[in-house]
Amino acid sequence: MQSCVIIGAGIAGLTAARQLVQQGWTVTVLDKGRGLGGRLATRRLAGGRADHGAQVIRATTAAFSDWLTSADEQTALMEWPVDPVGAGWVGRDGMNRVAKQLATELTIETEQTVVSVQTDEMGWRIETNSGQLFRGDALLCTIPAPQALTLFVDKSNLLGPTDQHVLQTILYEPCLAVLVALNRASQIPKPGGLWLDRPDINWVADNLQKGISPDVPTVTILASTAFSRTYLDGDLNAVGQQLLEQLTDWLPAETITSVQVHRWRYSQVAQAHPDPYWRADTSLPFLFGGDGFGGIAPHDPHLNVERAFLSGQSMADWLLTHPL
Repeated sequence: MQSCVIIGAGIAGLTAARQLVQQGWTVTVLDKGRGLGGRLATRRLAGGRADHGAQVIRATTAAFSDWLTSADEQTALMEWPVDPVGAGWVGRDGMNRVAKQLATELTIETEQTVVSVQTDEMGWRIETNSGQLFRGDALLCTIPAPQALTLFVDKSNLLGPTDQHVLQTILYEPCLAVLVALNRASQIPKPGGLWLDRPDINWVADNLQKGISPDVPTVTILASTAFSRTYLDGDLNAVGQQLLEQLTDWLPAETITSVQVHRWRYSQVAQAHPDPYWRADTSLPFLFGGDGFGGIAPHDPHLNVERAFLSGQSMADWLLTHPL
């Protein structure tokens, strides 16, 4: 039985794992975080829920649209007709529901930071900070390119100049996300999403109207790229207050009961590799993928999830059609 280790439990990694398992492979997915889905992230806040990464999913390809439809039929997704996107998809109780749906029946090891990657006569040998050892005939990596460079160049010295150059050309922009709990409903108009033409703020979402926080009103604020670049490593509490002061028409100060600020260092892909994955020049199969790969226009954040899904599919297809 063929085996694979996948580093990264985002959409690309989960999609590839699901497809390989369906074809009889043994697959282990490793992730340094406690949860699944990467930027398909939902956080609890004062008894409510708030999506603090990807907000809406769109589909432009038949393959991704078909999967979204099947997930909807399994009550994992629902439509949210927020303009100007139109009818987008969201997780039924938060965006991380999408990842959980993909992860059904997969072997996933969370809170496992990879510290060493080597090859020997038995294949790939991956060690984590917990002291555990994982092995596979093939290796897939779906973490952001800068993190992959740190792991496979600075720590493991596995990649040659061409492979390094491919990863170096993939660029990301940061984003600061502010999550707010309220003691009553916000003043955000229906259907609960605002694209703001402001220097500091891109997006505001009412998670109560979105349908994922029915008991406690919560709101998600996504800062602009320029603002996020400037304040990414600053005082997050001060950053949150600075943005909230610009939204008092919709979020009066007296209604706010709790505030959290999350830092996404690799939020949006500013420049993607044109192909859906990259095969490294190594003796054993080693593929890179994720939303930093693929031909879908990188400037539309609502297509990041689709790009990751298609990348995961393409990596699995390559392994299934190239006997090890």
